[in-house]
Amino acid sequence: MRKLGLIGGLSWISTARYYEIINRTVHRAKGGQHSAPLLIESLDFAQVAGSVTQDDWDSAADHLTGAARRLEQAGAQSLLICANSMHRVYERVQETVSIPIIHIADVVGARMAGDNVEKAALIGTRNVMMEKFYRQRLVSHGVSLLPPDMELADRINHIVYDELTVGKVNRESERFMRSELTDIAKEDVQAVVLACTELELIVDVKANVLPIYDCTSIHAKAGAAFILGEQEPGR
Repeated sequence: MRKLGLIGGLSWISTARYYEIINRTVHRAKGGQHSAPLLIESLDFAQVAGSVTQDDWDSAADHLTGAARRLEQAGAQSLLICANSMHRVYERVQETVSIPIIHIADVVGARMAGDNVEKAALIGTRNVMMEKFYRQRLVSHGVSLLPPDMELADRINHIVYDELTVGKVNRESERFMRSELTDIAKEDVQAVVLACTELELIVDVKANVLPIYDCTSIHAKAGAAFILGEQEPGR
């Protein structure tokens, strides 16, 4: 098996989910006492959370770049950035290491293309929903996305940063997400992209009218596939 590096702590709650999914996938494939060979650099989320200005993002890029270099030096053969929003600095981090970083939107887009999904709604934090860095990756796989909803993006930002990343699961937020997904199902779309690694805490991805592409699960399983030699990551 090949060794995978995780840039985590973005937040630690979602990183724990990555660890679980990757190990369960490897164990199902290999059986016995097998588990995943992993290196984890768990960052202090407070140093990068809520990045808004260019200076903020420059600082976030520095933190992730340092983590990527340390993981490569420690023997990682590929990397995952365990967060959707931090892929805003993906190119800057990838430029500093010689090993491939598996892009979360690429593996999600490839999965959707394989399922012949052409129209979808993108749900995530404000920068994921509103900025081009994530949307363009999905569109490059032939997926047309609903226009971003600023009000929804602001509410999800509150849910993620004020609740989920600090370990709070609010039933009102759970009901809100259920209602929003019901409304989205009335739109001319075939699926929903759940592009926030914490939202699965309050969204039942298997109990909705529309198929939900859970980016956390898809990304983690792509990492497991790399470990098992079943997938060569793209840049």
